[in-house]
Amino acid sequence: MARLARLVIPHQQHHVMQRGNAGTVIFHDAEDHTSFLQWLKEAARLFGVAIHAYVLMPDHLHLLLTPSDETGLGKMMQWLGRHYVPYFNRKYQRSGSLWQGRYRATVIEATKYFIPCSIYIENSPQRAGLVADLLDFAWSSYRHHIGLQIDPLISDHSSYWALGNTPFQREAAYRECLEQGLSSAQIAEIVDASSKAWVLGSASFKAAMSKLTERRIEPVSRGRPRKAVQVPDIKQ
Repeated sequence: MARLARLVIPHQQHHVMQRGNAGTVIFHDAEDHTSFLQWLKEAARLFGVAIHAYVLMPDHLHLLLTPSDETGLGKMMQWLGRHYVPYFNRKYQRSGSLWQGRYRATVIEATKYFIPCSIYIENSPQRAGLVADLLDFAWSSYRHHIGLQIDPLISDHSSYWALGNTPFQREAAYRECLEQGLSSAQIAEIVDASSKAWVLGSASFKAAMSKLTERRIEPVSRGRPRKAVQVPDIKQ
């Protein structure tokens, strides 16, 4: 059975995930991280994609972004691969694919899931046990969102701005949200949607998104539909 086309809806927020092939480490040192982020910044500018949050883990990466059209996201990821993979292969004297198949992109309902997805992404190093304190991990947008540095890669989303009227209020509110963390149910919901690339949102949001694309946005029900039971007429 042919695989579904990737779901990309312009001006909607997308959670993107890309893994290294068979668990390959894709970022070894500071040069790898900074090179990738520089190319990501350039690609986002070239193809009209706003980056709202990110994390570069040793063997995978997460992005939270908004494409301005249907093709920009795909072109951005392709452009990144054409620059980063040859750089990586030359440096580490390897060949072949660096990525584990296609990247996955999940459309999310921003009003409900933007902040949880951003927190999920930026908390990845702590959740994976790489650091005890997120301040010790340099390769994410966490420092930007809590006001410790301005990250030129990041375009702040309206959901982040809604956290407060001033930068200080927004940064404090975001830090509080991250310190509170996500429930196991929220994490499971985000992981399930991102692994299957279905829309993450309410029924009304999914209905609205289905009108913007011909692609299915959620799995079909399993099994055959039940046959209607024929009730014989009973004469009085």
